[in-house]
Amino acid sequence: MFVSYNWLKEFVDLTGETPESLSEKITKGGIEVESVNTTGLSIKKVVVGHVLSCEKHPDADKLRVCQVDVGEAAPVQIVCGAANVAAGQLVPVALVGAVLPGGFKIKQGNLRGQESSGMICSLAELGVDAKLTPKEFATGIYVFPTGIPVGTDAVAALGLHDAVIELGLTPNRNDCLNMMGVAFEVGAILSKPTTFPAVTYPCSNEKASELISVQVQTSENPLYIAKVIRNVKIGPSPLWMQAYLIGCGVRPHNNVVDITNFVLMEYGQPLHAFDYDRIGSKEIVIRNAVDNEKIVTLDEVERTLSSSQMVITNGRAPLAIAGVMGGADSAVTSATTTVVLESAYFDAESIRQASKQHGIRSDSSIRFEKGVDPNQVVAAAERAAALLHEYAGGEVAEGSVLVGHLDTNEREIAVTMTKINAILGMNLSEEAVSDILTRLQYEYQLDAGEFTIQVPTRRRSLQIAEDIIEDIASIYGYDNLPKTLPQSQPAYTGLTAVQTRRRAVRKFFNSAGLNQTMTYSLVSDRQADQFSLYELGKVSLAMPMSEQHSTLRQSIAPSLLEVLRFNKARQIDHLAIFEMGSVYLKDDETGLPEEVEHIAGAFTGMWHSHLWQGEKKSVDFFVVKGILESLFSVFGLSKVIVWKPVELEGMHPGRTAEILLQNGKRIGYCGQVHPRVAKRLDLKDTYVFELSLQEMFDVKIRPIKFSEIPRFPSISRDIALVVDATMTAGQIKKTIEKAGGRMLKEVLIFDIYEGANIDDGKKSIAFSLRYFDPSKTLTDEEVNSVHQEVIEHVQAKCGASLRA
Repeated sequence: MFVSYNWLKEFVDLTGETPESLSEKITKGGIEVESVNTTGLSIKKVVVGHVLSCEKHPDADKLRVCQVDVGEAAPVQIVCGAANVAAGQLVPVALVGAVLPGGFKIKQGNLRGQESSGMICSLAELGVDAKLTPKEFATGIYVFPTGIPVGTDAVAALGLHDAVIELGLTPNRNDCLNMMGVAFEVGAILSKPTTFPAVTYPCSNEKASELISVQVQTSENPLYIAKVIRNVKIGPSPLWMQAYLIGCGVRPHNNVVDITNFVLMEYGQPLHAFDYDRIGSKEIVIRNAVDNEKIVTLDEVERTLSSSQMVITNGRAPLAIAGVMGGADSAVTSATTTVVLESAYFDAESIRQASKQHGIRSDSSIRFEKGVDPNQVVAAAERAAALLHEYAGGEVAEGSVLVGHLDTNEREIAVTMTKINAILGMNLSEEAVSDILTRLQYEYQLDAGEFTIQVPTRRRSLQIAEDIIEDIASIYGYDNLPKTLPQSQPAYTGLTAVQTRRRAVRKFFNSAGLNQTMTYSLVSDRQADQFSLYELGKVSLAMPMSEQHSTLRQSIAPSLLEVLRFNKARQIDHLAIFEMGSVYLKDDETGLPEEVEHIAGAFTGMWHSHLWQGEKKSVDFFVVKGILESLFSVFGLSKVIVWKPVELEGMHPGRTAEILLQNGKRIGYCGQVHPRVAKRLDLKDTYVFELSLQEMFDVKIRPIKFSEIPRFPSISRDIALVVDATMTAGQIKKTIEKAGGRMLKEVLIFDIYEGANIDDGKKSIAFSLRYFDPSKTLTDEEVNSVHQEVIEHVQAKCGASLRA
């Protein structure tokens, strides 16, 4: 919000306060002042000049030689290049020695042989932003209206001897999105009263209800007020009004439009003016738009409406998108003579959605979105009608056409002195709190140490007692709060079970030789579901910053492969990395993402290389599987994990396994990236894994049981089994363990062979079995008996035969 210091002075006595000192007090009062612009105050030696003559430059087609009366003994000659300069105009003239914004100093000059003693200025040259300059002067010099004495200070005449204070408002301070709201705040800070203009105007013999009717045909039932003003004369608004609008960041247009914008900035209540004769009927109907209905808005853009948007119509066609922007067909023009003035209260959510869908952030929509004061809807309309009578010569029809009803009751909030002092850590008296509430202009009752405050409707963000206490603290002054230590009991806390496991997982992979990475959760649409454990829809951003970061990822692996590619391009060929992070799964019912924690790793190049000892080991499937098996062992999950061959898109079909729990739930996968994918990324053999940490942590781990060091020896037996080539070693191992019972303590695979002396479609798998009884020394007969049962069970269940 931009606040004009001169305008604020009309509401609050600022005697003794400079813009800088006032800004400091506002900031200490809880509203941050982001900047103070005093450009206009520093401009000197710029006066109002009268162009006596304007002749073409003899040696330059685009230059004019002007004789200008600047209030001195003799006119001065100025060479001007503006296309709109002409004799008879009153213009701002920067005299020799003037210093304009940007450090531009005016000197005596000579342009193409013609002396120039000054410069005729545009508003931009006087520090006014080009987007705030009235359109008729946007590309040339500024021309004053008649009646301004020659030689007077031009910057003062323009109202630019002002300071503009920019407030950085938080969402709960929408009450300061207007000058009256800021005045209430400043008055409370300075402990000074606020005064606002009285609203009076004469009415014509006509009645508004006979000239226009209003109907509401929407369930939202907004409050809508229409006033009719006849015999309006369109022209420029007063210079002081234009200056106030420019100070607040609003471009002046004409007196009617400027008055609606002026009241918007003054009261915080959006208004709109329709040309009565261009409405196309004598009725206004507020309804929801029809899908694909069209309207051309004031910015000359044709917009397509939807049924969720509210529109103002003439009973047939839309005249405006309610609360967002008016239509071009009913806009006020230079030919307008009768105006229908609209003031309304619309639902904030409806306006927010319409504004978002059309990409329009107007001053009106911003205020409707944040909530306007319901008690100002009628008052703002009356204020605008009075100004239209005074500055546009309008004749205001008697009464208003009002449809709808609003709850304008004030909310009550109760708060005790005990709570106020407990939260602030102070010992304020009832008198001090009463004084602050009075300065804030809050009505209240005090009974036995409890204040019951009637919250003004302009401060609807105040909901609970703590909000009132915050207001009390800001006015009392945060600088005045005593320095005290907080009263609290020490909290003895520790890591949760999930945090402990998460740290243990990170420590394990660091210890295993992997480096941790961090990548973006947003990836391209193509990468979003690559290597995913899930088959779900994607969650895309409505307004992504780039195509590469447009969709929430369902897998971490694609990002890790990009890390490998990045490093490979910089001659780092041997890498082992991992990342713990979230993936995002679309909820089919809500369409919103569910966040699930994963861990993923990627490997390429050598796993280890000892050149001195002549040892080299490239990364392969069993290196990655071994790391994961160690992880499961550390977390006590080894007995509930099942490895199963699987074909996954983007993975090598013969070197990929999915990782399951005993109940069949898939928690991850491990394997080699398909050579085609690796080649596209300019990588050699690359392996990845990905696990759902959430699923891992949900597994109930049996407590670890310790046993004594064995006092009795174990006995080992080896068997080599010939089985179908499709049979996995894991299946056979599970069968052996089940048949071996309590006496079989360990089963190890030590050889897999396919080739000579083995039939086609068959393979040989060799196991080492260790038998042990903690209570005694086993005999050969006992071991042979159990071992024979194992062989027979495997032959029956797996179709295996002993290899000769």
